[in-house]
Amino acid sequence: MPITRRAFSLGSAALVATSGPAFADAPLRLAVSAGPLAQLVEFATALARRKDGLEVRVVETTDWVTPNEAVNAGDLDVNFYQHSANLAVQVAQRGYRLVAADPGGVIIPVGLFSRRIKQLSEVPDGATVAIANDPINNARGLLLLQRAGLIKLTPVTDLKITTRNILENPKNIRIVELDAAQLYRSLEDVTLAMVNLTYLIPAGGDPKSALLLDTTPDEHFIIRFVTRPENKDDPRLRRFLVAFKSPEVRTFIADRLPAFIPAF
Repeated sequence: MPITRRAFSLGSAALVATSGPAFADAPLRLAVSAGPLAQLVEFATALARRKDGLEVRVVETTDWVTPNEAVNAGDLDVNFYQHSANLAVQVAQRGYRLVAADPGGVIIPVGLFSRRIKQLSEVPDGATVAIANDPINNARGLLLLQRAGLIKLTPVTDLKITTRNILENPKNIRIVELDAAQLYRSLEDVTLAMVNLTYLIPAGGDPKSALLLDTTPDEHFIIRFVTRPENKDDPRLRRFLVAFKSPEVRTFIADRLPAFIPAF
């Protein structure tokens, strides 16, 4: 059965929806980041349709605000694009009534990439290094730089880490903070950049080219399905999660998205 696509507007953001054939029940409306996560969700959607007759309307988005706004407002049922650490920040800052629908999901590594050097030992004094500017991924980037031996941070027990926590910076690297979506492009201008594979893969980058890849199975960084509290037990969502957590999806990840880490 062919999949149809249509563009529509939700608030101020332009989105792309993917929908299957009409069923008696209303389709589950699911927002996902465009790129590899969308590929994963589309595979699970086709599997749920084939095995269970479930209809899911997949909405692809390229920003990190619209999916939560839409689910919180009830315009969509669930989203899949953020880890629990980011969700906690968004709930605290924006007052969303949103929760993780299930503890399972996937971990998308971040890595340090460069077009100027071949190994971390080649980072020169005074090098410019780019990391994400949102609080959680900023902290993740700083921790990655510490693992790379480029900086040393004050000991912390949470992810409330900023550049103010830098104790040692022996190479006097200059850290610039950019929107996560711009980090891959910044490789033209900086010595080193932290890049999330969500953006690297669609841009044609190779995860194997990372100078350092963070594959730590930290539960804070599991990308989870997020919904409103009253929708956690939505039968359509439960049925979709059965398909998503299937052996077939594990095989898809291993074959098509091998850098991703299944967390279910």
